[in-house]
Amino acid sequence: MPADPRKRTLAAMLAALMLAGCGGADSGPDDHDHASQDSLDHDEDHDDHGEDHEEGEARDDHDHESEGDIVRLTAAQAAEAGVRTTVATSATLSDRIELPAEIRFDQDRVAAVASQVNGTVARLYAGEGDTVAEGEVLATVSSRELAGMKADFLTARTREALALAGLERERVLYADEITSMADLQAAEAAYAAAEADREAAENKLHAIGIGHDELDRMHEAADGALALSSVRAPLSGTVIARQATLGASVTAGDGGGDALFRIVDDSVVWADIAVYKADAPLVREGLGVELVSGASETLARGQIALVLPVIDETSRTATARLILDNPAGRMRPGQFVSALISLPAGRSGVVVPDAAIQTVEGHLSVFVPVEEGFEPRPVDTGQSSNGQTEITGGLEIGDAYVSEGAFTLKAQLEKDAFGDGHVH
Repeated sequence: MPADPRKRTLAAMLAALMLAGCGGADSGPDDHDHASQDSLDHDEDHDDHGEDHEEGEARDDHDHESEGDIVRLTAAQAAEAGVRTTVATSATLSDRIELPAEIRFDQDRVAAVASQVNGTVARLYAGEGDTVAEGEVLATVSSRELAGMKADFLTARTREALALAGLERERVLYADEITSMADLQAAEAAYAAAEADREAAENKLHAIGIGHDELDRMHEAADGALALSSVRAPLSGTVIARQATLGASVTAGDGGGDALFRIVDDSVVWADIAVYKADAPLVREGLGVELVSGASETLARGQIALVLPVIDETSRTATARLILDNPAGRMRPGQFVSALISLPAGRSGVVVPDAAIQTVEGHLSVFVPVEEGFEPRPVDTGQSSNGQTEITGGLEIGDAYVSEGAFTLKAQLEKDAFGDGHVH
């Protein structure tokens, strides 16, 4: 009996499905392996690309470091930007330099006046602004300590006189063979001791300023006068400060007591000039100086008396000093002036326009042409005048440098550095 056509068709479809399932099962691992291989190949390619990228960045960084601070410009670009170069030549330098100075008191003409003894202020004779003469009494101090010292002196002087009289009597008696040598020697010893006591008491009084004239008149002093001590001016000048007040307790100066008066003599003053490092080799003793006020008024002329051999730790400057007569008081201590120092004629050196000097990475620099463009070169500077600055190091005669457009190059350099993540 012939087969049913529908059964044959169903059987064929089942066989096809089975073959398809087997084929899918066989092809699955191959496809998986291919996908895995593709993924591995992709990862390796990615790793290779990453390594190439890192190597490229390293090469870029290395290339950037080797370039240094160079502004890359062609000759045409530089000309268009207004950059002009000039060859450094020797030029005659200015015959004087201008430096800041300060008027100060002559320290040999300043006095801090303290009491010589402990006590209280009994009287005041001078105040701030008063002009006093050397030796003039400024104040009187009442002192029990002083009264005791004077009493000790008077006692010692009396004992000395008695001992001397006893010695002279023993000498007469010994000469008449009435007394013994032992008695004479005892009298001599007593006199020597009394004399030593008087000298000790006298020296204590001399130490606090009491002279022989006052000692000789001491026995004539009125009641209470032995306790009074005079505070005198040690020099002529003006009282610029007074700390003493009536009735106030005072301590002797050698005991740490404060000064009661401060006196200055401004008839002679100092002018201390601040000398910068670059100018230090030019400034020496004997150079002429003109001092000018802020109003361009000439205050004085003189010569440098000395140059101190130390550098101020704060200002990093040396000090050149003038000692000047100031009879009219035109110069006031604390006043700031300009010092115009005359230099030897005929000096020469390299000078450049002020605008050619720029600060790059904290250093004064000039731009110089190089093969790739322009780069900054640190320089040492000297004096400046009339828009020109002396170059004392870093640029030699014959070297080319940018005389115009240096600021433009600096701006471009900072722009490039900012883009690279660096700051100049």
